[in-house]
Amino acid sequence: MTELQGLRAIVTGGASGIGLATAQLLAERGASVAVLDLDPAGVAAPLTGLRADVCDDASVRSAVQQAAETLGGIDILVNNAGIGAAGTVEDNPDEQWHRVLDVNVLGIVRTTRAALPHLRASEHAAIVNTCSIAATAGLPQRALYSASKGAVLSLTLAMAADHVREGIRVNCVNPGTVDTPWVGRLLDAADDPAAERAALSARQPHGRLVSAEEVAAAVAYLASPLAGSTTGTSLAVDGGMAGLRLRPVGQ
Repeated sequence: MTELQGLRAIVTGGASGIGLATAQLLAERGASVAVLDLDPAGVAAPLTGLRADVCDDASVRSAVQQAAETLGGIDILVNNAGIGAAGTVEDNPDEQWHRVLDVNVLGIVRTTRAALPHLRASEHAAIVNTCSIAATAGLPQRALYSASKGAVLSLTLAMAADHVREGIRVNCVNPGTVDTPWVGRLLDAADDPAAERAALSARQPHGRLVSAEEVAAAVAYLASPLAGSTTGTSLAVDGGMAGLRLRPVGQ
């Protein structure tokens, strides 16, 4: 598939996990891709790695400008950089709330703000934000993370309304529990990692963790001309977790 041939893309948080899988798939489908990450040292050709801290406006503006110059413009922005948090509203101190919201929400604001002048010049402009099932379902021990992703969902809809008449589409993907390095660290910290993995797999109706490549495929579709009439949409990649209500096995 080469539906992205000739398009120029930025992927934030693209050095690992969902971001890396997305950057690689966009490149495979013909796009020129710049990865913005705190540590882009491991990013290999054909991807272009650029250092950026989404919590620092000057850093973001510099990296986006460098990406635009290197790629010859920007057509696609994938706002994927994010961090997690575990706990109830009692567990996370104010400093952690500020940190997670700064990365997960304001990080999207800063990167989009820097990229908009370039996107306005594109004949095919698309923004895809990485959201989460946590934006639409009540998950235990995820109060802070869920609040940040709920904000991402609302921000996606507002951005779509603001920029549709400029020819810029804005959508998001809502993954379930994805087999990423962050989830791996959560599992390693559990008292019984094998039991915790089994529990996370079982709560998704298709019975397993989502792969980063499956999320990347959804991002690639929303970013492509094939989705030219799709904006203001959240695409669930969650094994049916958001919408299905199955009977227990044996009933």
